[in-house]
Amino acid sequence: MPTITLTDAAIDNLRRLQEEMEMQGAGLRFGYTGGGCSGYKYVLELEDEPVEGDEVIEAAPGVRVFLNAEHKEKLQNSVIDWIDTLMEQGFRIQNPQAKNACGCGESVEL
Repeated sequence: MPTITLTDAAIDNLRRLQEEMEMQGAGLRFGYTGGGCSGYKYVLELEDEPVEGDEVIEAAPGVRVFLNAEHKEKLQNSVIDWIDTLMEQGFRIQNPQAKNACGCGESVEL
């Protein structure tokens, strides 16, 4: 079973986003799609409910992660963090399966 971990900062900001978007109880869709200079881009989206075949990971009370079965192997043991610096703000993914990332940080080789 894959393990996806959210840091405390990621959990806090996910809860804030749920409230701002009026989507309390929504889960975080974590996956990837083709694109970018390194081959794939991560997907992070709020969704009301999981779809058939998703693994639902309870990261904290009221915080769920929806992981597509086809993406499990390439995302296993990833950590989702929230960063807030002068240069950038948002979720950052640390994925031990990633082979390479582009210089802009927008895409990854899985």
